[in-house]
Amino acid sequence: MSSSSNALAKAASSYLRTAMHQPVQWHQWGAEAFALAQRENKPILLDIGAVWCHWCHVMDRESYEDAKTAKVINENFIPVKVDRDERPDVDSRYQAAVSAISGQGGWPLTAFLTPEGKPYFGGTYFPPEERYGRPSFQRVLTTMADAWKSRRDEVLESAGTVIQAIEYNESFSGRSGDMGPELVQKILDAALQQFDPRHGGFGSQPKFPHPGAIDLLIDVAARTGEEKPRTAALTTLQKMAAGGIYDHLAGGFHRYSVDERWVVPHFEKMSYDNSELLKNYVHAFQSFVDPECARVARETLQWMDEWLSDRERGGFYASQDADYSLEDDGDYFTWTREEAAAVLTREELGVAGPYYDIGEVGDMHHNPAKNVLHVKHSVEEIAHRAQSTPEAVAQMLQEARRKLYAARLQRPTPFVDKTVYVAWNGMCISAYLEASRVLDLPAAKAFALQSLERLLQEGWDDVLGMGHVIAYGDAGGPVVRVAGMLDDYVFPAHACVDAWEATGELRYYNAAAKIAASMLTRFYDETGGGFFDTQKPSPNEEQLGALSARRKPLQDSPTPAGNPMAASLLLRLESLNGREDYADKAEDTLEAFAGVVGHFGLYAGTYGLALQRVMLPPVQVVIVGEDVDARRLEAVAMARYAVNKSVIRLRQDQLSAEMLPPSLAETLPHLPNIRSGRSCAVVCSGNSCLPPVYDFDQLMQALAEAL
Repeated sequence: MSSSSNALAKAASSYLRTAMHQPVQWHQWGAEAFALAQRENKPILLDIGAVWCHWCHVMDRESYEDAKTAKVINENFIPVKVDRDERPDVDSRYQAAVSAISGQGGWPLTAFLTPEGKPYFGGTYFPPEERYGRPSFQRVLTTMADAWKSRRDEVLESAGTVIQAIEYNESFSGRSGDMGPELVQKILDAALQQFDPRHGGFGSQPKFPHPGAIDLLIDVAARTGEEKPRTAALTTLQKMAAGGIYDHLAGGFHRYSVDERWVVPHFEKMSYDNSELLKNYVHAFQSFVDPECARVARETLQWMDEWLSDRERGGFYASQDADYSLEDDGDYFTWTREEAAAVLTREELGVAGPYYDIGEVGDMHHNPAKNVLHVKHSVEEIAHRAQSTPEAVAQMLQEARRKLYAARLQRPTPFVDKTVYVAWNGMCISAYLEASRVLDLPAAKAFALQSLERLLQEGWDDVLGMGHVIAYGDAGGPVVRVAGMLDDYVFPAHACVDAWEATGELRYYNAAAKIAASMLTRFYDETGGGFFDTQKPSPNEEQLGALSARRKPLQDSPTPAGNPMAASLLLRLESLNGREDYADKAEDTLEAFAGVVGHFGLYAGTYGLALQRVMLPPVQVVIVGEDVDARRLEAVAMARYAVNKSVIRLRQDQLSAEMLPPSLAETLPHLPNIRSGRSCAVVCSGNSCLPPVYDFDQLMQALAEAL
């Protein structure tokens, strides 16, 4: 470590390493920093941010790179910097704490802690001078330092209260016997009440996608034929795909929109948003055969292939930053009329200009000439205006997109964080497998399986269990092991079940079973039901700061919540291995929250889907064969999304009992004519399987009756 760098020079995280030359004497989260705080009797200044976070970079430049501010910090505090992607366990607890203190959360998160790590004050971004109705960071620093020195009793009392709030946030007991369809309806009604029929989405600005809620709407609409959930899901997906939250040149989605029309986004692009939205568009295409949904799914997959994939080794990267510098606020993604005119012919601009709303006056506050590409008019309207045909306009738009994207690639590119996180990889692998089957994309399936092999090989340890990180993005940094959290078990295990269904390879089922067993040992609360987000501490293990607070994640945030996803995993496995204790634990987990989950509304979409799995019998469609008929039968089986339906693809040589999970091994090999050599489909529901069918109409009829 050189004299001009701080302790972050030893960090593995790309985000932490960007701060290694700041004059603030940063420490990583760990026992060393806490011991120093106690030895010097100083409070801790905790800064939690992320490599993709614009305001984190702003606060770094304005305050943490300022020598005068750094002097105040170094003299009065032990400063600790945390990467929220690397340590979601630390982030979630202090987000809850700061929310309890100030009523707000987000990044950067700025918190002041006692030397033991208990928070006594906090907020998000603080400017260097008083503005935006916020106090200056200098004033906050001196006030907090003074409070520690002269009002210690008040500080300690306040900190004790906040720790209780962290534990209460999601871990309170909400046990209730009412786990029926009424509870799903309550969650559904909350989403429908907040649905914006004009612009799609839920609530007003800022607008976030809610993939869990969208999937629940699709599931109910496809199952019942109800119009309201169908309209809410499809309108939301269509309006997002037309808005600026969608990248019309490269594909993929930005994180959220600052306005209710989805026009101006926060430009960072996250792997987990894109994996879950990819599933939404695939499920909508399955259920409503909307070609636009298939197009958006393919383009999202293409963007992930190009920007978020380690094509050589397998695996998905974490995110792409919003900006390439602090002077840039979405400049990479936005266009002035002049910039577009320099790239396109006059005829192309005459079509692309009105279609994407590229005007002299644009959408960005910091630079009103900059436009966010979003679809303002239909192809038919543009064709009518241009006295052309829709086909000719569509072709011209395609050429305009190609040219604009080629020009954009010449600009300085926002940073891609190449860290490979275990949980997010599980989510991406599942999304790729679903998309590959519904849209018939063999290359996506191959890459998903390659990524899963890497995840299992590099993420799993037979003694330590699952890690949180497979590889760090910064090639110059060290590699450290971060213990896996609940999500790091749940999502890869789901991906393994998905891989088993797609290939019939028993080793994927076995891997899922092994991960699930470890998850139960490490995270399940035998006393109160449900799963903690972090592993049970060993008897002598010291829990630093707020990590001593036990939390059970219930709400989608925006990734699907750990508890309902764990319950869904156990139910999926129970349908394959017949273990009633798995079903009992799944139901117990959902029951632990049944009394409170109704209040979470939109944020309980994943819980609603898990509850559907409890109430509806699992339906398994087994497709046997490798020829064109088998692929067609699979396409019929995949049509219409249903959370309780799984489609399993087997070859003839995979029909022996020793190559199948226990429940299927008992029934499938013994069915009449199953080994006839002809491709066939078998529909199993509950504990019984129907005789094989060879005809598409028969399969559709059997599915209609089972679902």
